[in-house]
Amino acid sequence: MSSHTIVRWLLPTALLLAFAGYVGAWVDHRVAGLVITGLDLGEYVKFLTPVRSGEVVLWREGFYLPLVAVSLTASLVAFRRELCYAWPMRAALLALAIVAALNLLPPAWTPQRMLTDEFRQQALALAGCLAAMAFSPLLALLPARAFAVIVAVLSISATIIPVRQFLRILPAVSELYNHPQTPAWGMVLCAASLLALAGAAVRVGWPRRFAPNDD
Repeated sequence: MSSHTIVRWLLPTALLLAFAGYVGAWVDHRVAGLVITGLDLGEYVKFLTPVRSGEVVLWREGFYLPLVAVSLTASLVAFRRELCYAWPMRAALLALAIVAALNLLPPAWTPQRMLTDEFRQQALALAGCLAAMAFSPLLALLPARAFAVIVAVLSISATIIPVRQFLRILPAVSELYNHPQTPAWGMVLCAASLLALAGAAVRVGWPRRFAPNDD
């Protein structure tokens, strides 16, 4: 199997696994109601005492970066000529882009609520992701190296910022649960998949450097 074929399949697989890890458990618990997913964190942290008191300062919207990375990257890769995806795969990628984008909506959202200061960044990110999906055939015309840099920066940022912030609030979560908590499978899967996504994108942008023996 050529490295080009591996990359073609790695990109959509990494996107799907990153999304699965994000909506999976970041704090696991035998009681389902006490499981905390990556998707929960943007709202959950608002109620933690160290965050409310200002002892721990976070960029709350940073917890949504994996959704932005998955949605934008799915739109960017769907129509790229060198990847040669068939229409069923393109449709699946665009569907993933939409689902990831719509998860940026907060619980019990309204149009008026999305225009408030608290949710303005989420609203802008949602609009940008949906616009990217709508114009994905045009985005496929980006030079390969520009595509690679955008996806790599998005993916690495979406790994470092949420994970770093999550580890900062984990002691407070442990105190709430009255038991030491460790990062669960969802965080590990999401982070590993995003890093794999960055690597695959770089391989698209610099094919010869990373595979000098490929045909």
